[in-house]
Amino acid sequence: MGEGMKTMLLAKPIKLADKVAKLSGSGQCLRPECKDLRARAEKLAEVLRQAARADLYERPAERIVSGTLHTLAKADAMATRCFESHSRLRRFLSFNPVSGFPRTLALLDTALEDVAWLIRISSPRVEGDADDGGDDDDLRGMPNIAQNDPILFLIWDHIARLHTGSLAVRADSASTLASLARDNLHFAKLIVEEEGVVPLVKLLKEGTDDGQEAAATALGLLGRDEGSVDRLLHAGVCAVYAAALKEPPMRVQAAVAEAIASLAHHSKICQDLFAQNSSVRYLVSHLAAGTIQEHSRYSVGGSSTRNTVPPPPEPMRSLHSVVLASTPSMLPGTSTYSANDRPSSSEAMNGGQQQARNKQMQSAAAGRTTTTTNRVTAPPPSRPQLSSNGSSGRGSREADDPATKARMKAMAAKALWKLARGHPGVCKNITESRALLCFARLLEKGDGGAGTHLQFYSAMAIMEITRVAEHNLALRQSAFKPSSPPAKAIAEQLLCIVRNGEHDDDLLLPCITALGCLSRTFTASETRVIGPLVRLLDDRDPPITKEAIVALTKFACTENYLHVNHCKAIVDDGGARHLVLLVYLGDQMQIEALILLCYIAQHVPESEELAQARVLAVLLWASKQAQLVQDLRVDALLSKAKNRLDLFQSRGSII
Repeated sequence: MGEGMKTMLLAKPIKLADKVAKLSGSGQCLRPECKDLRARAEKLAEVLRQAARADLYERPAERIVSGTLHTLAKADAMATRCFESHSRLRRFLSFNPVSGFPRTLALLDTALEDVAWLIRISSPRVEGDADDGGDDDDLRGMPNIAQNDPILFLIWDHIARLHTGSLAVRADSASTLASLARDNLHFAKLIVEEEGVVPLVKLLKEGTDDGQEAAATALGLLGRDEGSVDRLLHAGVCAVYAAALKEPPMRVQAAVAEAIASLAHHSKICQDLFAQNSSVRYLVSHLAAGTIQEHSRYSVGGSSTRNTVPPPPEPMRSLHSVVLASTPSMLPGTSTYSANDRPSSSEAMNGGQQQARNKQMQSAAAGRTTTTTNRVTAPPPSRPQLSSNGSSGRGSREADDPATKARMKAMAAKALWKLARGHPGVCKNITESRALLCFARLLEKGDGGAGTHLQFYSAMAIMEITRVAEHNLALRQSAFKPSSPPAKAIAEQLLCIVRNGEHDDDLLLPCITALGCLSRTFTASETRVIGPLVRLLDDRDPPITKEAIVALTKFACTENYLHVNHCKAIVDDGGARHLVLLVYLGDQMQIEALILLCYIAQHVPESEELAQARVLAVLLWASKQAQLVQDLRVDALLSKAKNRLDLFQSRGSII
């Protein structure tokens, strides 16, 4: 608490306690009771002055001082009556002060205990054996003000430990606060309101490994509403998380990645802030490490051509080498014209002389570089150098156990999933790296039975990226070109999962959605996508069937340039008869099935399979169902589909 705030908070109760002590000492009646009142007021004034010299924990200080001020006001009224009373007038007074003394004295004792507790938790303590597992006995005991809300006291207690305890005690308190926030959203809001964010951020910066992990987890659990997220952002948690992603140990980085996922899930502003710093880059680096080769080259940001990223240049050893590097014509093995330019005849005639001159300059440059290398010293290590996995400092990736590595990958995939949701900037950063290849590989091999849901998080990340790409032409053309190896790898793994259909619904659903979002990226010759989706229309759970219908609708809709080809493929794979049954019997997916059937009837009305499936009869029946035609999408498509079928099919065939 600041000195100005502390002065404003404590000045009035100190003056009031002195006034009560003075009046009680000069009381004209009830002298024994006034003596007790004076003793308590003097002791309370002394404790309040002691509090003024301490660095108080602001939140409980406000409540305790407010309650103390209220108690002193009552004591002041009691002392004033005793001071002004006269023996001759007492018989005429309806109020007898003696009946109020026990209550007032008890309130003063309570205020005294609360202020003493406030000083005890706010003062730094010598931790003696705390590092050896000892307890902070001074923090035990509950203030009277928190008797009706024990959780509030518990939160005050552990936030005070974060301010004044040893590193081990602070780590334990952060873990307890994380457990409270995980169990109850109300507790999480209380921790934020009671100013628990700032000490947690400080612990994440400078604590032990256990403390950093607990602080990262707790901060991620606190930001589950807009007000709490604003407090976290004001404390600079995004920048601290971005810095923590490049500093081992890996278990701390995994906790940070999980917290990033939580914050990005609850706040669009957090997505923007994490997109502006290097968080996406570090997350992709963690995802790529050990997944595919040369993961150190997976950078984020820069020019639009990111398929191959050149390795970083060698450090310059002399000023002359810098000059040579900035002059293309003086570098060995380079020329002043591009690979597509042709030299003129005069330049060809002087080629031998030019080559000789270049050799002389190169030898001179080499000699100068050799003589100056010994005089050049290495630059001071002003900042840690990142390794290929985006880490530096304490430890290395090889020192971590497989379970920690698997969890790190899973949390990185989860964070990328949440960051990419509806955010074109993050999706662009992810696709410009080689994260798509990582996701394809992770979909293929999973986490090796580690139980981290790595496949699911990877599928969800792909789904969110494809959802953005579906409505973003630039992203779709850059990231999911048919000739792009990452796009091919993603499509192949999505098809493999949908074709097998043996995975659980949690993994199958995002893969179906992603294929539907990529419907505009497939060429006319790519017909293998339709068959697996059509087979999901038969004997599957309703959510799977409905998602397959929605995906097929994106292939068959008019906005898709190849809608005719896709509609023919759906009919050839037997989709018409499945859709007819779903329109008649599918309670949860009647409307979606009818929309897809209308698109097919509109684009390939001449199909014999539609006549055999009696699609026209289905459309005529659907036009008489109020629950179907009230949908605006159905109303717009149904009449067009019926008119198209009337031109190619006889009504007599439907009777």
